[in-house]
Amino acid sequence: MKTSDFDYYLPPDRIAQTPVEPRHASRLMVLHRQSQTIERRFFSDIADYLRPGDVLVCNESRVIPARLYGRKDRTGGQVEVLLIAKRGENIWEALVKPGRRVRPGVTLVFTPSDSGQPRAVEPLTGEVLEQTEGGGRLIRFSGVSDVEAALDALGTVPLPPYIHTPVLDIERYQTVYARVKGSVAAPTAGLHFTPRLITQLQKKGITFVFVTLHIGLDTFRPVREEELSQHRMHAEFCQVALEATREINRARERGGRIVAVGTTAARVLETAVDKGGIIQPFTGWTDIFIYPGYSFKAIDALLTNFHLPRSTLLMLVSAFAGKGFIDRAYAEAIAKGYRFYSFGDAMLIL
Repeated sequence: MKTSDFDYYLPPDRIAQTPVEPRHASRLMVLHRQSQTIERRFFSDIADYLRPGDVLVCNESRVIPARLYGRKDRTGGQVEVLLIAKRGENIWEALVKPGRRVRPGVTLVFTPSDSGQPRAVEPLTGEVLEQTEGGGRLIRFSGVSDVEAALDALGTVPLPPYIHTPVLDIERYQTVYARVKGSVAAPTAGLHFTPRLITQLQKKGITFVFVTLHIGLDTFRPVREEELSQHRMHAEFCQVALEATREINRARERGGRIVAVGTTAARVLETAVDKGGIIQPFTGWTDIFIYPGYSFKAIDALLTNFHLPRSTLLMLVSAFAGKGFIDRAYAEAIAKGYRFYSFGDAMLIL
């Protein structure tokens, strides 16, 4: 199977530029794999498709202010830095633009005036240590007593490049349960949940379990290799705590379904599952790449948004639902005016 098999045309007006209010008012397309049928509902109706004993596994990673504006210390040339993943104490892998002349040994300086921030923050410096295999840079930040606080103060939350309308409330690009800082993009399937809807589902006997995957470079990098087997995922940090594994495994033993809220939650669980289908505690890096032909061991259902052409996310949902079924669902979603991508509508695959 080739990358071009996952290409499709999306009219630009189908790309959601703003979120709907309230969150659960988005549309929900329900795909039944066994019958190959499709229903069109609203996200607020999701309780109709979940049963007592089911577990919704959510990624509680929080988007960080990962975009920084600064300059080169010696020349004063302006640079834009997008933090991708933390690689050590005050060391981050990052994308730098323009990057051609930002070589190892260059020192970058970040100040409130560079970032347009009115706050009084000490200048932060970043030494470029090396160039990464993917074209990024490893940068060691210093110059202040609390580097993390300075990054938070100087940075801005990066929105995907296809969103052109300013977001008035940046918390709208966070899930209501986002807690663990580390992502550079939101786990968007979870954006549809409101506290009221979560409470409603819990009263029905549905359990919420939280895992972590810090979304990084592959959100921004298209699949360039035509042969899927040649693509290598950029490693992302993830964690499944012991208590989470106990909740998930107990639910499965009792006949409950494991519903991954988003492709990131699915990747975490498929990383942590053993050959017998038991979820094990896990803390570390995952580069799991799921595409058609993959045999799922951890999840029974998937809640997801509508994804970009040629993306690893589209490949994952095609692996779970079947490519032909996903092709048909996407064609129907486009024809029926569904909203796509981060602020778009949702799909529940059962």
